[in-house]
Amino acid sequence: MSSWLSIATRPRVMRRAALYGVVVGAILITINHGDALLMGDIDGVRIAKMTLTPLVPFIVSTLSSVGAIRNFERQGASS
Repeated sequence: MSSWLSIATRPRVMRRAALYGVVVGAILITINHGDALLMGDIDGVRIAKMTLTPLVPFIVSTLSSVGAIRNFERQGASS
């Protein structure tokens, strides 16, 4: 059985997570920081928060993908 990290670093899992990170991250940045961006109220702390925001959907996607793949592989092994 594959380890968690080896599944998480598979190219398909990484590409999917990166895509979700970019798309959902951009939406979250717009929702959470859009008014500040429009007013030009940008400082180092806000930039740090905006930079970290795409990590949330990236991590959620990775966790979900690894869980689904491990479950699929376990079911295949037990058949």
